[in-house]
Amino acid sequence: MPFSRSLPILALGLALGAAPALAQQGQPGAAFTDAQRQAIEAIVKDYLIKNPDVLQEAIAEGEKRQLETQRLAQAAALKESREALLNSPHDVVAGNPQGDITLVEFFDYNCGYCRKALSDLQTLIKTDPKLRVVIKDFPVLGPESLEASQIALAVKQQVKGEKLFEFHQKLLESKGRVNGARALQVAKEMGLDVARLQKDAAGPEVKAALSENRGLGDKLGLSGTPAFVIGEEIIPGAVGVEPIRKTIADVRQCGHASC
Repeated sequence: MPFSRSLPILALGLALGAAPALAQQGQPGAAFTDAQRQAIEAIVKDYLIKNPDVLQEAIAEGEKRQLETQRLAQAAALKESREALLNSPHDVVAGNPQGDITLVEFFDYNCGYCRKALSDLQTLIKTDPKLRVVIKDFPVLGPESLEASQIALAVKQQVKGEKLFEFHQKLLESKGRVNGARALQVAKEMGLDVARLQKDAAGPEVKAALSENRGLGDKLGLSGTPAFVIGEEIIPGAVGVEPIRKTIADVRQCGHASC
C-alpha cells in the first residue's frame, strides 16, 4: 500500500480519535477547520517519518486480517458446497471411485499450469490406490477454453470411467491453443460420435455443468487455475506432488489439512 494513500486514512483515524477532546474544548459536533486538519496531518506525517516501522506493521496486520476473513469465508463456502464439490453428476471422476479421500481440481484446457499439474495427478493416482479425483471444467481463459469444455462435458454423455479420463488427458496434453475443433478432433480419434457431441455440447446438461462450476468457483473465491480442494483446504496453483500428498495424508490422519 503506497505511503501517500495510507497517510490520509491514518490522519482521518487520528482526527476522529481527537474529536472527543475537541468537543470538550467547546466544539461539540464541529467539523475540523483546515488549520486543524493540516496540524493533524503534520503530526501524523512527522510520526511516520520518524517511525516507518509502524506503517509496515499496520499494513501487515491489515493483510493478516484480510487473509483470515478470506479463510473463514472459504471454509463456510466449502461446508455449504460439499455435496456439489464431491458428488456432482456433471464431473469426471478418476482414480478410485470409492476412494477414502477426494481431491477436486478446477482446471482450464488452455492453462499451462494445469498441463503441468496433470502429471502430478497421474502420479498421485498411480501411487495412491485409495485416492478419488474429481475434475471440474472451469474455463476462465476465453472463448476457446469454453468451447473445449463444452465438448469435453458432452463427451461424458458417450463414455465413462477410464476412457473419459483418457479423453481429458489427451486434450489437456494437446499442443497450442485448445478449442472446440481440437476437442472434436480428439474425440473423433477416439471413435466417438462427433455429430452427437456437437448437439450435446449445446444441450442443457452441459450448460448446467458449466453454470454449477462457475458458481462454485465464485463462492470459493477462486481466481485462477488450477485450484485444488482437499478436505477443508483450497490449494491454488500447480504446487507439485509432495504438498498435495502431504495434505492428503494429514486429512487421512486427523481429518484436517494440517495435523
